Amino acid sequence: MKKQFLLVVLAAILAGCTGSDTKVVAEQPLSELYAKAYAEFEDDDYEQAAVDFLTAENQHPSSPWAPDALVMAAYSHYMDDDFAGALLATDRFMRFHPGHRDVPYVMYLRGMCYYRQVSDVRREPGMSAYALQQFQTLVNRFPRSPYAKNAENKIIILKNYIAGKVMYAARNDMRRENWPSAINRLQSVVKDAQESVMTAEAMYRLTECYTAIGLPSQAAGYAEMLRLNFPDNEWTKKLK
Repeated sequence: MKKQFLLVVLAAILAGCTGSDTKVVAEQPLSELYAKAYAEFEDDDYEQAAVDFLTAENQHPSSPWAPDALVMAAYSHYMDDDFAGALLATDRFMRFHPGHRDVPYVMYLRGMCYYRQVSDVRREPGMSAYALQQFQTLVNRFPRSPYAKNAENKIIILKNYIAGKVMYAARNDMRRENWPSAINRLQSVVKDAQESVMTAEAMYRLTECYTAIGLPSQAAGYAEMLRLNFPDNEWTKKLK
């Protein structure tokens, strides 16, 4: 009796699942979906284009066009300033198509998603660190990619940005006479951001910090380093 009751309940549930309220999404031909999405992209309707490109990829994941549909979905999200959506689409691409010819471009697009969210120098530079990591990985893995040169330029900009953020905090430490914190920050600029425009100032500020805490030999060491590496720099000319 109990078994018969369960069978009746199961039949009722299945009947309810196939009722008139159930919506079945018909699969559309890939060529139609892609053409529609591309037309929307051309009309600057990036939000709907992203939806339709993803639909094309979801309905035809084994098609040779599926990777391209994902790339276009990511780019549509990017053009719509929907960086989170773009990153999700690129994540999916990298997971299912790690050896595709468009991997360098997708890595570049990921970097640009973070790069365009880099905030004011006085704020937390989390996005700049993510962007730097993406561009550096691209350059390391695909140094001959057509996107590598642009990524290298972005790396220089980002290193200057990050160094500028550290310098901003170091100057605040110096104003509060928090010398240990200022020294740690300044030394990180000298060590990790040698290509940045902030390096000379960091060396000069280190001479000030060590002078302030009564360590003239360390101050003299950074002064000499500044003279050797930046003989004509404005910060070198400030040395006494």
